[in-house]
Amino acid sequence: MSNQPTIAPTAPTSSLGTGLNKSAAHFARPSGSDLLARTEPFLRWRASRLEADVWPYSRTILSAPGARCAVANERGACREGINFANTDYLSLSTHPSVREAAVNAIDTYGTHSPSSPMLQGNTGLSVELEAALSEWLLTEHIVLFPTGWAAGFGLITALVRPDDHIVMDNLAHACLQQGAQAATTNIRRHAHLDLDEVVRNLQEIRATDTKNAILVISEGLFSMDSDYPDLKRLQGICREFEATLMVDVAHDLGAMGPDGTGIIGMQGMLGEIDLVMGAFSKSFGTNGGFVATHSRAVKHYVKTYGGSHLFSTAISPVQTAAARESIRIIRSSEGQDLRDRLMGNILTMRDEFHSLGVTTLGDPTPIVPVPIGSEKIARVASSLLFEAGVFANLVEFPAVAVGAARFRMQVMAGHTTEQLKTGAKAATLAIEQAQEMLISGGVAVVKASAKGMRFPLTCTGK
Repeated sequence: MSNQPTIAPTAPTSSLGTGLNKSAAHFARPSGSDLLARTEPFLRWRASRLEADVWPYSRTILSAPGARCAVANERGACREGINFANTDYLSLSTHPSVREAAVNAIDTYGTHSPSSPMLQGNTGLSVELEAALSEWLLTEHIVLFPTGWAAGFGLITALVRPDDHIVMDNLAHACLQQGAQAATTNIRRHAHLDLDEVVRNLQEIRATDTKNAILVISEGLFSMDSDYPDLKRLQGICREFEATLMVDVAHDLGAMGPDGTGIIGMQGMLGEIDLVMGAFSKSFGTNGGFVATHSRAVKHYVKTYGGSHLFSTAISPVQTAAARESIRIIRSSEGQDLRDRLMGNILTMRDEFHSLGVTTLGDPTPIVPVPIGSEKIARVASSLLFEAGVFANLVEFPAVAVGAARFRMQVMAGHTTEQLKTGAKAATLAIEQAQEMLISGGVAVVKASAKGMRFPLTCTGK
């Protein structure tokens, strides 16, 4: 880029120690007889990253998660800037009618559902939300969960038994991976979106086992690569081999597709997928999750045997009311306007990156992944970007493979064109500066270099 600031190294790269030279993969399988003490090496590594200002996690948002917000990191540094680090894709968490619905729910029910949904944790709002989801998704039966993670994990562990089989995309979400591991050891992971490999796996399983069940797991939108499968073909494959298809629609439902029905709706498969699970934490301005099924038996079986439903406190009335109102908005003309604005913003950011010579992964969705590769470069770039007042999530192992680090820029309907272009330019410059700093051998004081990125912002949130 032209007019790029000159980097003045202030300390050798070695001063960062393991802060740059290792990843979470090095500490994933600790050994030793003392279960607690063997976590200490990870803490020391984390502390070295924190000291070097290359630990971008567990930041604290100090204002509503709008297009601009105030954020503090764990070192106590506070910045106010442009927000690409939240999943409020339609900007509904601050929508006046969603807020009003939440306040009205508190007035009627209080803040809490103080019981399991199998006991007395449901409210009248829960019944309304189930009915709204059922009518929208063309599935008769809905099970609500306190989080999307709980929905994915609970559905799998409720239905799959040790002798059953699971075939799943190797980039499936952690709740699906961990649910599979908890349910059976008969797990086959296939290359990302490789449906031919799905066929081969199912052929091999059915060649030796026609007695036990097979669950095939995929997603509507894969959030790390911003891509999606051919669901019509995948559902057809499952029916050919007497397998059941489960699709996680957490990231696309509401934000994409006709009437906000996500990738399933875009591909004409609404009401045709065996099992659908989703989360309210992306486009619905709140938290919570659900499972949708055509089977009344499956609904009640999951409610009874899905531990994260049975043994968790029910989704709160505040969350339920916000999700219900968000569905109303999503399905209205206002919702279509928000999706149109969101897609325009997505294309603007992707085009800006491309004009800067930066590759973005996948298809146009609310997630714009910017591949970096090297964790060292990514960590320094993330610190520079924070100092510049632009917030983006750094993704590295275990969320992606070692050596596949990236920024995950999350676009909202509420972003302006100027904010989108500024974000792309800032991220590009941060990556370029980080590369130069590492090549030159000096990276210790990234704050001083970040001041030259020319996006100065001050924090008033703390």
